[in-house]
Amino acid sequence: MIPIVDARSVTFATELRSACEQIGFVSVIGHDIAVELFERVRSSVRALFALDDAVKVHNQITPTSYRGFIPLGFFTPNRSGAGRDEGDQYEGYKLHWECPNDHRVLDECALYGPNAWPEQLPELRTVIGEYWDACEAAAARMLDAFAEGLSVSPQQFAAWHEAPLTNMTLLHYPAQPPASDVTGIHPHKDTNVITLLHPDPVGGLEVRGRSGEWIEVDAPSDALVVNVGEMLELWSGGRFVATPHRVVNRSGRPRFSFPFFVVPNHAVTVEPLVPCVEGYDKPPMPVGALSAEVWRTNWPDEQPSSAGHDLGTLDRR
Repeated sequence: MIPIVDARSVTFATELRSACEQIGFVSVIGHDIAVELFERVRSSVRALFALDDAVKVHNQITPTSYRGFIPLGFFTPNRSGAGRDEGDQYEGYKLHWECPNDHRVLDECALYGPNAWPEQLPELRTVIGEYWDACEAAAARMLDAFAEGLSVSPQQFAAWHEAPLTNMTLLHYPAQPPASDVTGIHPHKDTNVITLLHPDPVGGLEVRGRSGEWIEVDAPSDALVVNVGEMLELWSGGRFVATPHRVVNRSGRPRFSFPFFVVPNHAVTVEPLVPCVEGYDKPPMPVGALSAEVWRTNWPDEQPSSAGHDLGTLDRR
């Protein structure tokens, strides 16, 4: 089981940072998001993926719009050595921070703008909006804890997230046979700051341990699973660990999830804020360029540029 920390504890900040230095995954309880809201979101996600195929096609992502339905198996890891011909076995729905129509950053990056909401499910926007606000509040408290550990003012961290490229992916993993090794999402590290996830009761999320073994995440039903992304790892000079993870749905039942990815402003360049740990040497991460390249290289016919900003595939040990 990954570490469990209680956001209501006076030692929360210290315990959160300690857990993220060890495995980079932690179950947070006492986060003030009601279990009832988790259930409402998951119910809405089920309803979303039950919509007719014609609705999904009408609201599908395009190379110029990273909002809407992602077809089943559409994104295929295409890095050399991936050893895979099939796409990841999920269908998704992509949402980003709702950038106000008159915001100064609207023209800075194509990833800013309004989301696409299917008219056949009007309640989706309401429940996701409520959940988004709750996740932002929970994430802000955690970022304060990380800022403290990096000797950065919480106000500075908040300023770096004033017009964020934060996003969510609503996910449906179809049922697979219990003995299946088909990956819902291939092994990878998140490229963002932190990810917040309420795990589906059917299981399937696996984290790579220090010795290379895959460990299924076993979290309390009311917990938020929080993991470190590569941006926070870089800010911390390698102190906080971005850990490889994957999804393998062996439950025999469909799996639904809705990860919330915290990403800074388009204009931020992430660099170490403290001296790096021995052996850690990673280049700066320009948030806007990296986010655009991750999106572009998700498409099966695209290859990474020499800049190295892409969502690559890890080996499958």
